[in-house]
Amino acid sequence: MKFVLGLLVWAFALQAHATVSVVDDAGKTVTLPQPAKRVISLAPHATELIFAAGAGDRIVGTVGYSDYPAEALKIPRVGSHQQVDLERIIAMKPDLLVVWLHGNSERQLEHVRKLGIPFYFSEPKKLADIPSSVERMGILLGTSVQANRVAAEQRVRLAQLEKTYRNRPVVRMFYQVWGRPIYTLNGSNILSDAIRLCGGENIFANLSMPAPVVSTEAVLLENPEVMMMGDRQAEKSGGLEIWLPYKNLLAVKNGNLFSVDADLVNRAGPRLIDGTALVCEKLEEARKRRHP
Repeated sequence: MKFVLGLLVWAFALQAHATVSVVDDAGKTVTLPQPAKRVISLAPHATELIFAAGAGDRIVGTVGYSDYPAEALKIPRVGSHQQVDLERIIAMKPDLLVVWLHGNSERQLEHVRKLGIPFYFSEPKKLADIPSSVERMGILLGTSVQANRVAAEQRVRLAQLEKTYRNRPVVRMFYQVWGRPIYTLNGSNILSDAIRLCGGENIFANLSMPAPVVSTEAVLLENPEVMMMGDRQAEKSGGLEIWLPYKNLLAVKNGNLFSVDADLVNRAGPRLIDGTALVCEKLEEARKRRHP
């Protein structure tokens, strides 16, 4: 018995110090000599992914708007997703940085990179990338048991949503990021993948810019059946009421102007799965309002 227990202790010790390796969202291999114990998250969605993987207690620093779960509010800040305090990051002695691919300052990150701190670039592009990201966080942080369980639950939920909505009639919709000027999203954004899963069609999916500015005339010409916006952005930028004067606009005529919880749809983290379910519900409402 003592021999068996000794083997188990040895195996766990070996696992704790084993090299870990994953491929990040930039396609680069990230290898650590052992699971990270001190991680800095430089994006709110990355903070949520790390907590989902069961490694929230490993985060020693993060950025503004990292406010979920509640425990994240207690983590020291090192700046924003656009500007970080390099000296503070260095003083925290992280063994891993989780970085937003297009949200963090490349110039600043290059200074940190030269110090030899490992980087993991995080930018999920599809809903299926969310459980995959949780699993990879689990590998890098040594919490694979919880991470794999959470990822499996997420995949089940996504499969259920896909099954429910895959054969529903298509709803052409416009997602408004901002109202003055009018910003939207193209098809490369993960929210467009959520819209697709729900049986929706992003009317500006084919534009080349990830977050293009569009004209009022362009939206009217497309005449979407649904218009949707995050509630927090609606409060700051005029919201969807800017479309109410256009009585012949199909979305206005049918009463399909929807505000949704911005936190659930604007971050490429675990809660986007809840946001996807919400988007699906709104599109289903629009289908029920169709005139015969």
